Amino acid sequence: MKTLFLASAAAAALFAAPALAQDAIGSVGLTYSNPSIEIAGEDFDADVWTVDGTVAIPANNWTVTFNGAIDYAKAYGEDDTTGAAAAHLTTMVAGDVRVGGFVAGNGIGSGDTVYTVGAEAQKYLAGSTLTGVVAYTSADDLDADIWTVGGDAAFYVMPNLRLNAGVSYNNVDAQFGDIDAWTYGVGGEYEFTGTPFSVAAGYTRADIDSIDVDTWSLGLRYSFGGGLQARDRAGAGLNVSSIASVLGGL
Repeated sequence: MKTLFLASAAAAALFAAPALAQDAIGSVGLTYSNPSIEIAGEDFDADVWTVDGTVAIPANNWTVTFNGAIDYAKAYGEDDTTGAAAAHLTTMVAGDVRVGGFVAGNGIGSGDTVYTVGAEAQKYLAGSTLTGVVAYTSADDLDADIWTVGGDAAFYVMPNLRLNAGVSYNNVDAQFGDIDAWTYGVGGEYEFTGTPFSVAAGYTRADIDSIDVDTWSLGLRYSFGGGLQARDRAGAGLNVSSIASVLGGL
């Protein structure tokens, strides 16, 4: 029931996004990813389709950003649908630094949900955006506490071409023991000139104790209110991907 509620909230956020305030900016996307998990020398693959949306809405000196995503995954002959949703509240300081915090929920299958709170900051430079995140996640059903520190650097080769690289560290304290995990990723997004559509590709590798997860992804995105760099600078580039690097989520 909790996962169904979370998926419903995510769907409401992403499908309602373009209909929000006139000065809102954001995007809606469809992504296919293929995680490959290596355990004790054996490889296991999954197919994951994701529909996601992000919208940033200015409110006086603040910006409210909403994220929503619905995942359909098929692996080991089984399939599952989960949801994720997040809300961010940020403000600008010194003219080019955005700071604030967020709350998020991620469905991880079997009806389980994890909840996250965190702080985030972005530094805007002429041709790049630097992002940092610190977060705490509580997974009651797994009896786990997770601390995350993550960072990402996005570079604009051209106004309509962004390349990025990021890394995150997770410490998981759970009933089955203490685990350290690292996730590394690179990606890019190209927006077709004169259109609101863009294509994206990415690769991430997660090292979780004795488990390695390699993931390739391809996606198509529709933007409203502005293009690639405009989304970043308006707060519509905020997400919680690094938070879920161990659990698999938004």
